[in-house]
Amino acid sequence: MSNIPMIDGPRLNTLSGNPAKTLVILLHGYGADGDDLIGLAQYWQKDFPDTAFVAPNAPEPCDLSPFGRQWFSLERYDPDMQRRDPVAGAKVFASMIEGARTAQRVVDQFITKETSEHGLSLSETVLVGFSQGTMVSLYAGLRQQMAPAGILGYSGALVSDDRFGEELKCRPPVCLIHGEDDDIVPFPALARATKILSDLNIDVAAHGCPGLGHGIDEQGLKIGQSFVKSVFSNI
Repeated sequence: MSNIPMIDGPRLNTLSGNPAKTLVILLHGYGADGDDLIGLAQYWQKDFPDTAFVAPNAPEPCDLSPFGRQWFSLERYDPDMQRRDPVAGAKVFASMIEGARTAQRVVDQFITKETSEHGLSLSETVLVGFSQGTMVSLYAGLRQQMAPAGILGYSGALVSDDRFGEELKCRPPVCLIHGEDDDIVPFPALARATKILSDLNIDVAAHGCPGLGHGIDEQGLKIGQSFVKSVFSNI
């Protein structure tokens, strides 16, 4: 039997009541859980009546919170280092690879289960992440044999090292949205991810949100909604 933990979380079935034609998987941030992101589904659902939404809870208890969950440990992460020394900060993102790889196995298993239950493929699925959930969405999504319909990331970063280009298996459209006043995952992480992805011929749209910290605002919600609409329209 597999020793990969099974995950689940809050979900919304299609608003139309019909079988799902598309699927959105929402991966929450460090110290949160699926309830933290399923609200995005409630905001978007009216525009996607034949889409199912699910926000699984990460497999591990959070290192720094008695209630939240984590996709992998962030004990070594120092946001101040990201601001002081982006080069050293890049090494920190590289140090997260083993954790991201472990999280990928969990997410891969979940994707397989969810798409199978809905009779869909990954090409009919969008991965949405917030913060650490963005890290996992990018790490797992870009290593799939079949490209997701799209990857949407809020307030996150690209976990990568020099081998990333060799491990890349697909090139889905990517949309990254980041608060310019983010003190948890500093704003330069957006430029770093955008450059790396663009250099590998991935279609990436990057959006900064002025005055926003580590969160999602109305502007980001609308940008994300438009992105999901655009990639689903190509199915």
